[in-house]
Amino acid sequence: MIKMMICIECPKSCALAVEIDNGKVIRVQGSKCPKGAAYAALEVQDPARILTATIVSEGLSLKLIPVRTNKPIPKKDLLRAMEEIKKINIKAPVKAGDIIIKNLLGLGVKVVATRAVQ
Repeated sequence: MIKMMICIECPKSCALAVEIDNGKVIRVQGSKCPKGAAYAALEVQDPARILTATIVSEGLSLKLIPVRTNKPIPKKDLLRAMEEIKKINIKAPVKAGDIIIKNLLGLGVKVVATRAVQ
């Protein structure tokens, strides 16, 4: 099977033709840099994403505090991760980079604030 995808690893945005057999990447064509093949393999075999979201705050200048994971999490866990994030309610001021969740879903991933809020 051939799957078409756009590589997002660098600004070139290469159109990749990825040959897949039994869930494994056999060949990648169309990559203009070495990152394309690695991106295609991960995207087919173990897709992951950085999760960005907001957390509710009480008594602060913003009602929603923007946050993100410090590294990608498996796509299959995104909805469960959002359910965990929705449970959080912040009442104290935060600085950009503050860790809001230390170990999201036991994945070893941190959720960090991306904006200071007083």
